[in-house]
Formats: sequence, C-alpha cells, structure tokens
Amino acid sequence: MQAERRANNAVLGKNPCARPCAPQIGLMSSSIGAGAVGVGGMLCVALPPALLYRRFRQRNMMCPRARPVQPVQRPCTKEPKVTEPVRSALVSALVDEAGAGVSTGQSRRERAGAAPPVVPDQRTPNAPHPRRGRGPLYAALDLGTNNCRLLIARPHERGFRVLDGFTRIVRLGEGVSVTGRLSDAAMDRTLDALRQCRNKLRDHQPGRMRLIATEACRAAENGPAFLDRVRNEVGLELEIVDRRTEAELAVTGCADLIDGEAQGALMFDIGGGSSELAWLDFRGGRPRAQGRMSASIRSWQSLPVGVVSIAEKFGGVDVTPEVFEAMVEHVGSHLRQFRGREKLKQMIGTHPVHLIGTSGTVTTLAGLHLGLERYERQKVDGLWMRRDQVDETMRALLGMPFARRVAHPCIGKDRADLVLPGCAIFEAIRREWPTDRVRVADRGLREGILISLMDADRTQKRPNRYPRRQGNGQ
Repeated sequence: MQAERRANNAVLGKNPCARPCAPQIGLMSSSIGAGAVGVGGMLCVALPPALLYRRFRQRNMMCPRARPVQPVQRPCTKEPKVTEPVRSALVSALVDEAGAGVSTGQSRRERAGAAPPVVPDQRTPNAPHPRRGRGPLYAALDLGTNNCRLLIARPHERGFRVLDGFTRIVRLGEGVSVTGRLSDAAMDRTLDALRQCRNKLRDHQPGRMRLIATEACRAAENGPAFLDRVRNEVGLELEIVDRRTEAELAVTGCADLIDGEAQGALMFDIGGGSSELAWLDFRGGRPRAQGRMSASIRSWQSLPVGVVSIAEKFGGVDVTPEVFEAMVEHVGSHLRQFRGREKLKQMIGTHPVHLIGTSGTVTTLAGLHLGLERYERQKVDGLWMRRDQVDETMRALLGMPFARRVAHPCIGKDRADLVLPGCAIFEAIRREWPTDRVRVADRGLREGILISLMDADRTQKRPNRYPRRQGNGQ
C-alpha cells in the first residue's frame, strides 16, 4: 500500500525524485504531465499502464514539447518502491519507446511503417565532374619540325580549361635542310606520336578541332605525300598552313601576355625549321578580343632558320664562342630583310615596347635563370626577364659542356644539341631590336588555334585561358 501511495504521489508531482536521473533517454517527464522515477538507472514515467499507453499512443510516442536535457552529474540516491505491475508496465513502455525510434531520431513516417524517401546518390558514376561541367570540346594539334603537340580543352568562364594534352619530340624535319625530304625514320617516329594523339581524340570526341602541319611539311618534297599516309594509316586529316597563318596563330595564343601599358611588342616564335616574327603596333588602339589581336600586326616575317636547321648547318654539340657568333651573324642576315626594320627601331627608342618569346629556347633560358630543379610551367609562363638576366643566363649556357646540358633537368638529351642554336636566333633578334625586357611564353600555336575556334563559334566574348601576370622584370 505504501508503495502504491508513493507511485500515486509521483503522478501528482509530489515525488522528491521527480527529475531526470538517466541522461540515456533524456526526456523531461513533466512534458507529458507526470513525474519521473529512477528505475534501474533509466528514466521512467510513473503512470498506470492504461493511462501510460494511452498517453504514448495519443502523443505518437513523444510529446512535441519534449526537449533534450543536459546530463546530470549527481545520480539520484533515492529510489522509490513501486509495485511490480507498475514496474513491468513502465519498463515495457520504455522498451517500446526505444524500439519506436524516439531515441534513434526516426520520423513519424518511418515509425508508421512507411518506406523512407529515396535519396539520390550524389556520386553517380556517370555524373560529370563538378568542375568540368558540360559543353563543347575543342582540340588543336601542331605538327612542327621538332615537336608534335596536342591540346584538348573546353570553354570555361573567359577562357578555356585544358582537359588533356600530348607533347613529344619527333624531329620530323631532321635532314630536310640537307636532303629536301622527310626521312623514313622521322616519319615513323611521327606516325607513332600521331597514333597517340588519335587515341586521345577518340576518347574525348571533340566537336571542333584543327590539326595543322608547319615548316617541315611545307619545305619537304614529300610533305604532302606524308600527310596522305597519315590520313590512310592513322585516320587524321592534317592541313599545311602558310607562314602568315602560323604567325597569326602564335600572336593569338600569346596576346594575353602583352603588357597593358605597352605601345608595341615584337613577338617571335623560334621553331625547328623556321622562326616567325610579328610586330604589333597599338598606338592606334588595341583589339579588345584576344582572338582578334592579329589585327594589330603591322609587319611580320618568317625566317627560313630554326633550331634544327641551324644545328645541322653549324653543329649543336660542341659550340665554341666563335661558332656561336657565326650562328648569330647568319640569322642576322635574314633579319635585315624584315620589312619595317628601321621603323621598329625608332619606335623602340620612343615608345614602350617589349619582346615576347614563345619557344623551347626561351622557356629553357627562363628555367635556368630561375634555377629550377625540374621544369615548372607555372613559374616560367609569363616570366619577365631583364636584358642583363638574359645575358648572364646565355653566358652560363654557352660555357656548359654538352654532358651537363644533357643532365640538366630543364634541358635534357632531346634539347641538348638544339638549345644553343636557339639562343643564337634569340641573340640575333635582341641585337637587331634591343629592348629592356622580354616576356617568356610557354604557349603558342595550339592555344591560338583553340582561341580562334572558340571565338569563331562565339562561345566566349573574350578568351583568357591564362591569368594575366603582373611584373616589371624585377
């Protein structure tokens, strides 16, 4: 009788232990209109069984006003005695409550037996990469005298995002300056590289692409026949572009590196069999679109000299200072035929003009100047070099034995015999049109092709693949 009286007092809220004693459940019993008693270390609600079940059934197992409580550090020391029927009813109710999902956070829908809503998988295998998005793909291939290069990209914001690329030194024009023909070994090397490019193009399926061949196929007697072989054996259709188109594409690819305060620039692209120069004059204003930068070309010239042809004529392994000067003089004889040569000199003396160099020669000099342990494009592309820095780097390179050039990570065995002939072309340009600084560009024809294709499709108003880098050559 005393136990039943204590239980009834608990219902009326008179029990001194009417507070949460076990944080495992964590519900304020006062929210359902009754006191709480500690039973076996658990929070129990002292109600008659019928009323207890009715309350739980009516309130869907949990009162809306129920709220979590903070754990109590001091456990209850008083445990009221209750009758066995009440104890059994309370324990059963708590077990049912836990199974119904009150402590597990299940929703009413789940407790009612309905199936939970299906949440779509956020990482579906066929879903595109969130940073890549969807859109047309473009591809550009440049088959030159020395290199075979491929670039696959998608328009992105004001520029494009590169998805894949390929570069290999094939030396297609090896021996052309002597024999006038592409050798069988050179063609086999190039076909193998083009097969790799074909596989990448098949994987990405670009909607628009342009595949070009330059000086080696222009100059070689069997150049067109080789491109027919490429079409039949590899399945790629390459076009031979003229020198003017090659110069315009190089300007388009490098235009974003022109100093915004410059009134003019001389862009040069040192290739394997030829070198292109373009004088850009902005005194009448400059185009707003990078794809139309070639409209600012005032004069241009394609020199019939490149790193491969100079190396075959003078040698590239053991280059003495006397041999180097002979190389420079040979290139200078071609530069004196540049139309507007004297006017460009006058402009350099009166207006801010700088050089822009895009070639393996210039990027190699930049890597040596920076002292890179391995070539890093992000540090080289857009770098400003002063006149004295170029002089110092060239002197160091000229005094470097062939074995050291081969072992240097920024040169390697494929360029060890070509870098000094390239420096001779660069030096001849600097002597003819001396400027205070030059900007290094690790970009060129491929980027120009992509920008031209995207601009023609009106995909973007102002392509700007690479961010403009600030600097004053310091």
